[in-house]
Amino acid sequence: MDLQKQNAPTPAAELRASDADRDRVADILREALAEGRLTADEHAERVDGVLHAKTVGELEVFIRDLPAGHRRPAGPASMPAPPRPSPGAIPAEADANVVAVFSSAMRRGRWRAGRRLHAYAVFGSVEIDLSEAVFEYQQVVIRAVSVFGDVQIRVPENVSLRGTGGGVLGNFEVGPLDSADPEAPVVYVDGWAVLGNVEARAKRGKLVADILERVHDKVDRRLRRHLGH
Repeated sequence: MDLQKQNAPTPAAELRASDADRDRVADILREALAEGRLTADEHAERVDGVLHAKTVGELEVFIRDLPAGHRRPAGPASMPAPPRPSPGAIPAEADANVVAVFSSAMRRGRWRAGRRLHAYAVFGSVEIDLSEAVFEYQQVVIRAVSVFGDVQIRVPENVSLRGTGGGVLGNFEVGPLDSADPEAPVVYVDGWAVLGNVEARAKRGKLVADILERVHDKVDRRLRRHLGH
């Protein structure tokens, strides 16, 4: 009997917390502060607790009263992202350009993400937030170039994210992300940071749940109009 107890799996709440676990909870707390769910003092107190937490269960205490703390990935495991679009599959011309020259520019909220978006920051800052965007295509390419500037890209945490690029005395950083849904959108970030910064990562607590339904409905409507004629 004692041997069975020793071999029993450790409950998830009792597992030692990793740096990735702490980063996940810290991101949720930061979003809660931005949304007004936490005061600055509450946020500071919880972040301090996160830094000193030793187990996963201790971390969950700090987000159990927040909506994002109860969301879980759509599936038990993530799937590899589909291959990059073949040459010519996505037009070279951008559906939209976001440019900041000695200024700031942003695209956020409820907006339609096309197949290609170009972002240029020259002595300025650009923010591309896809966390509430309407995805009409599965593959989205973002061309990001920063020259003495900053480009920040945020995506929902249930899409796939890939990046190809580099920095010249600058920082190009894309946090790879694999969705549990093989048909979920994939965002490819390509570009360069010259004495600047390009960063793309998931926005914790932000999910896109109805992407495929919107795409299928759009296709069905087109088919019905075509057959009706």
